[in-house]
Amino acid sequence: MSRGNILREPVRRADLERMAADQFGDMVKGVVDVARRIMAIGGELHSDDEAALLDDGSRQEDLWGINLYPGESGEGWIEFDSMINVRPRQANRSRDVEDESVRRAIREIVGSLVTGP
Repeated sequence: MSRGNILREPVRRADLERMAADQFGDMVKGVVDVARRIMAIGGELHSDDEAALLDDGSRQEDLWGINLYPGESGEGWIEFDSMINVRPRQANRSRDVEDESVRRAIREIVGSLVTGP
């Protein structure tokens, strides 16, 4: 099992492309902590990234799973799909991130942590 790497400092999109090529071809799994404004990437499963953040002090209710497609452009490069997002007690009943304000926060955090080409 591959444990996720916590990003506190920006990485280049090209680094994500290399990571994607080594793992899933065109995609990198990630989990964003919307409260702490950090992200874990590189786990084999979203739960691996989630565990890395929980061990680092994150709260589960602040964590949202995403997929990043570094070769894509526009908003389509972030996919809000993960089993860890199914949370009926937080009114999120699907794998998708249903709350648009949470989606905006995720886009902003990812944008601050992933730079350039």
